Amino acid sequence: MDPKYDQQPLEPQQGPQEEKTVEKSSDDLFYWLNALTTALVVLVLVFTFCGRLTRVDGPSMDNTLQHNELLLVWSLGYKPQQGDIVVLNKTTATHLGGVAIVKRVIAVGGQTVDIDYSTGTVYVDGEPLDEPYIKEPMVDIYGSRGSTHIEVPEGSIFVMGDNRNDSDDSRDNLLGTIDEDYVLGKAFFSIFPFSKFGSL
Repeated sequence: MDPKYDQQPLEPQQGPQEEKTVEKSSDDLFYWLNALTTALVVLVLVFTFCGRLTRVDGPSMDNTLQHNELLLVWSLGYKPQQGDIVVLNKTTATHLGGVAIVKRVIAVGGQTVDIDYSTGTVYVDGEPLDEPYIKEPMVDIYGSRGSTHIEVPEGSIFVMGDNRNDSDDSRDNLLGTIDEDYVLGKAFFSIFPFSKFGSL
């Protein structure tokens, strides 16, 4: 047999351009995997130490917030201020059924709150609050279980829902003023529904 017919076909050699393409693809994949991992770690750290997501449960903050609205909450170094919308721990009050509640800070430690149901007015340190955010004129939904004059202890806050006539809040003696340790943070941004997307 002729030796020239006994030779195996030679494998095509990879050119320098093909090698560079393979290396570039590997580098790109590594870059994106590294970027994704870094982003995930940063998100975990942010939501562990700085903030969190919470969902509004119920109608107590209508019309400012709606049921099932998804909020970003800032926790790191937060100190409650009058007018802020805050998220309170699930264990704040047993009668609320173990859900995190979202309310507005009406007064902070050292302030006095007076509620006049005949005019639907809330006074803090004797000054009437301008409250364009409330859903409707306030009526007394608590009766003998409620308070109309409250002195807020230092380190505590007095909170109310913007939907005053359908809100479990500090007017109810079962809840009363809230120790700041129960405050998870300030709700500052609405994520969903998209029609409400934006800062609060």
